[in-house]
Amino acid sequence: MLLTDKTAVVYGAGGSIGGAVARAFAAEGARVHLVGRTRETLEAVAGDLKDAEVAVVDALDESAVTEYLARVGDIDVSFNLVSRGDVQGLPITDMPVDDFLRPVINGTRANFITARAAARRMAERGRGVVLTLNSGSAHGSPMMGGTGPADAATDSLVRNLAMELGPRGVRAVGLWAAGIPETLTVEKLGKVNPALNEAAIQGILDHLSSLRMTRRNPTLAEITATAVFLASDHAASITGTFVNVTGGMFPG
Repeated sequence: MLLTDKTAVVYGAGGSIGGAVARAFAAEGARVHLVGRTRETLEAVAGDLKDAEVAVVDALDESAVTEYLARVGDIDVSFNLVSRGDVQGLPITDMPVDDFLRPVINGTRANFITARAAARRMAERGRGVVLTLNSGSAHGSPMMGGTGPADAATDSLVRNLAMELGPRGVRAVGLWAAGIPETLTVEKLGKVNPALNEAAIQGILDHLSSLRMTRRNPTLAEITATAVFLASDHAASITGTFVNVTGGMFPG
């Protein structure tokens, strides 16, 4: 198993992607800590796993994250998958300032707080990997509001972390993942764009698949398998970049 004897902290583990990643990490031998803001969703994921630890921690709260990791002790993998409060479906010129800035501020804050707290502990041991995920929309996606700028900030943060942490044995890597059919439900996307219904979502998926080099959308299993690989020692030379699991929608 690829992650035997590794301790992984997954922020946003109660979400569809976070839960899938946590399950994949556990299946590969990792001891997984499920972190999020809603105990019920975390407990639902924990019920499928052996020896998983559940903690209600707000990734936007610097003190809470720092204190939590102090209790956890040594960690090998930190993966931030928390929601940012993105609002989409409006032209930027029609979007309220707060709706535009929310994902930029929340996304950057959560990634910075969780990465910094983990990297400090990892650097002391000379090993570890900080992972994050975004949609790759920094390359240009209309009607996405603050999603593109938020993704751009995350891209830059990962690359700069990698440059500083590499000499201390710590890697920083990201995944670009967009249009995962299993996660694009009316309930979930309604929080981002209330105008979407099932037909509209299917139209989005069909459009996305037409843009991809592979002409198909990535599956959740493919996303989690990539995350497992990047978290493992088999990816020890990969840092400072984003792995493109969008099917080639954006330049890698």
